[in-house]
Amino acid sequence: MDIHNLTEIIANQGFPIALSILLIFRIDRFMQEIVIAQKEGYRQVLENTKEIHNTITTLNQQNREYYSLRFAEVQKELSGVKVELGRIE
Repeated sequence: MDIHNLTEIIANQGFPIALSILLIFRIDRFMQEIVIAQKEGYRQVLENTKEIHNTITTLNQQNREYYSLRFAEVQKELSGVKVELGRIE
C-alpha cells in the first residue's frame, strides 16, 4: 500500500466520519441548550403561577375581611331598625 492509496482511503472514508462526528457533537450541544432553555421557561412559568396564586389568595382574604366588616355593620343597622320598630309599635 503506497502513500497515494492511503491518502485516498483517508480522504474517502475519514472525512465523512470526521464530519459526522463533528455534526453529532454540534447537535448534542444544541440539544443541551434547548433543554436548559426549556427548564428555565418552566421555572419562570412556575414562579409566575405562584405569584398569581399568592395575589389571588391575598385579594380573597381582603374581600372576606371587607365583607365580614360590612356584614357586621349591616347587622348593627338592622338591630337598630328592629329596636326602633319595637318602640314605634
